[in-house]
Amino acid sequence: MARAVPDPSLAPLLHDALAAADYTYEAVETLLGETAQQALHRNETTPALRRTTDGSPLATLVRLFLLQAPVQRYDAERALGSPGAQLYDALVAAGALVGAGSEVRAGVDVRPYADDVHAWWVVSDLTPGLDGEPIRVEADHVLGVSPASTSLAQLTIRDRVGSALDLGTGCGVQSLHLAGHSDRVVATDVNPRALAMARFNAALNDIDLDVRDGSLWEPVAGERFDLITTNPPFVISPATGQRLVYRDSGLPGDQVVEAVVRGAPAHLTDGGWCQVVANWAIVRGRPWQEWLEEWLADDCDALVVQREQLDPASYVELWLKDAGRHGGVGYLEAYDAWLGWFDDQGIEGVGFGWVNLRRGGSAHDLVDHPYAVEQPIAAEIGAWARARQTDAGRDARLRARVDVVQETHGAPGAADPETIVLRQRRGLCRARRVDTVEAALVGASDGDLTVGQILDALASLLDRDPAQLATAYLPAVRTLVDEGFLTTEG
Repeated sequence: MARAVPDPSLAPLLHDALAAADYTYEAVETLLGETAQQALHRNETTPALRRTTDGSPLATLVRLFLLQAPVQRYDAERALGSPGAQLYDALVAAGALVGAGSEVRAGVDVRPYADDVHAWWVVSDLTPGLDGEPIRVEADHVLGVSPASTSLAQLTIRDRVGSALDLGTGCGVQSLHLAGHSDRVVATDVNPRALAMARFNAALNDIDLDVRDGSLWEPVAGERFDLITTNPPFVISPATGQRLVYRDSGLPGDQVVEAVVRGAPAHLTDGGWCQVVANWAIVRGRPWQEWLEEWLADDCDALVVQREQLDPASYVELWLKDAGRHGGVGYLEAYDAWLGWFDDQGIEGVGFGWVNLRRGGSAHDLVDHPYAVEQPIAAEIGAWARARQTDAGRDARLRARVDVVQETHGAPGAADPETIVLRQRRGLCRARRVDTVEAALVGASDGDLTVGQILDALASLLDRDPAQLATAYLPAVRTLVDEGFLTTEG
């Protein structure tokens, strides 16, 4: 049976109490310190418990909501501010607090969350598995701020838009971000408990949110949006056994991600973006790019970046542990059955990454990039789309991007380098091996000379035919623009 969530009418009282206690991301960060924060990221609370013993309202709320530790009722009422008893009793009645004698525990997770501009609070179900406790995750569990949701937030382009859709909102993390740069935000989910959490979080943070019940594109049939973000329930499995709604779609394999990608263009305005964090199958005998290319529409630009690839055993272990089944009854049987299904389906691995669709273009770029990137990566995604519209012909006036550096490799004392590498220090941090002509062209590109003028000068310097040199290197110029080494932007 689904657990209760606070009624949105309580949100203003809770908002004022959290603000009065300075229960903010920065204040919590300062209180805990680096060591305790890193331990908490590993689900260990002891260092943080040692930092929160002064009985202050801030320390009490951290112990109560983040560390899931019991606190004295008097301290909880004091931390929740005036009128403390009224708010305390209402939160107990809603199941957000669970009282036992003189002590009280949290029934939900309430945590401060922030980006460079905004500060929020996010209510979700309690974090499972703290301090090695057995993981108990109900089927309708509502996940809070997670690595996947953070990845999507960092990926999402933050241009001002008229309408935005948070498809599969969960507790509403993406909607909080979207509300900061969208005139209208719609949030959908199939989990009634998630919808209730999203409504409460919208009220808690004083944002307008159109919350709708339904699967995939059904709740927004016939509607179009300037921006769609989604972290769908993408776990690739046979879709049998217990279903955890936040991660399991009920569809086998990567069909839910395929349905999102195939359906998105019909719900995008011209120039609109759909940005997805997802898993996909690595099918035996087929490059993953070929597999995903079949999902992509001809009338959308698509940048698909594979960030990681797991083998079947590692993948199954990850998600069985996530469900709290490791070492439990039926674990080995479930492990074996899942691996058997992978083998039957010809799935030899699982990819994780980003799908970015922009309606109105036709360029498809599917790349493996398991390397470190600069976060947030959103600006780089927008720059990628603009590069596809940039002239890279002879008359183009291009400049080397300011973060590009040149590395040369060779034996000490050698007259010429064996290899030349151009490397970006920002964004995707791509590296590209080039020859001396390409390196010289990038070095001379300062926005004043045209590509044709630079190539003609290089032809003269190298005693080569200008037409032949241009024919050979104009395709390379196009690639250097597409990969972000050359740009028209300042």
